[in-house]
Amino acid sequence: MWFGAHLPLIDIDGGNDPPPLTRYVDAARDTGFQAISANDHVVFSRPWFDGLIALAGVVEHSADLTLATTVALPVIRGPAMLAKAAAALDVLSGGRFVLGVGPGSSAADYTAVGIPIDERWPRFDEAVRVLRASLADYGEFAPQRYYTRPTLEPRPTRPIPMWIGSWGSAAGLRRVVRLGDGWLASAYNTTPERIAAGRKYIRDTVTSEERTGVDFPIALATMWTYVTESGTEARTKLEGLARMLRRDPVALSEQVLIGPVEECAATLARYVEVGVDGVFIWPVGDPIDQLLRFSASVVPHLR
Repeated sequence: MWFGAHLPLIDIDGGNDPPPLTRYVDAARDTGFQAISANDHVVFSRPWFDGLIALAGVVEHSADLTLATTVALPVIRGPAMLAKAAAALDVLSGGRFVLGVGPGSSAADYTAVGIPIDERWPRFDEAVRVLRASLADYGEFAPQRYYTRPTLEPRPTRPIPMWIGSWGSAAGLRRVVRLGDGWLASAYNTTPERIAAGRKYIRDTVTSEERTGVDFPIALATMWTYVTESGTEARTKLEGLARMLRRDPVALSEQVLIGPVEECAATLARYVEVGVDGVFIWPVGDPIDQLLRFSASVVPHLR
């Protein structure tokens, strides 16, 4: 299992200080992480720095790390503008960019750009196809809402891998296989059992569609993380996260990495067993210290 790190774009406690992005990427690079990622929101309950701008700002510190969006929102941003940004990130990184996309689940984001949220699924399907057509030769189709093939320069250095975000519903997994090169699942919205079922469906479907041998990664994003041996500290972090996400803290505790080293490692081991290829952790506080602690204490348990 490889590990990526979400850029600390949110201050979970509601502050407004700029995040320590370059120092965070330096720490991830130097401690064995393989990817850096950013997520997309226009409106959120906490201050949220723009993900694409943040990725561009850390390219020179990223060395050979993969840069990824986990996920970006093509319906909110518009597929042409997202394709333009993706091509730029791929060129700037020397071909190390992965474009993870999803429809988003926030009504506030859709309200902010004047699009009804109940249109997100048909718009998303079409937006992904426009992204494909804009970034590479992906066949012809007749779009209803977007211009099919804007001429974008500079071109990306190669076909950019496009991973589709899905919580694992039947319709979502069909979309992953139909439109994507990989599956991005949301760690706090899934279970190992659900991943196992989704992985079997994807493998069976990819094989039946004569894509045998195609690398089709499965990664967990938004794995909220805070490694601590203090029960009080773990409860405080978990309750703060639960309030932000509007989730039950007891149920959430089974889906995130907040607590002692052994518990965090055991949670990850269950995902190793069901075939997850990679996990993007997201520290809920002390981001650089948590990267160091995770690499030094949790990762060795999985070797």
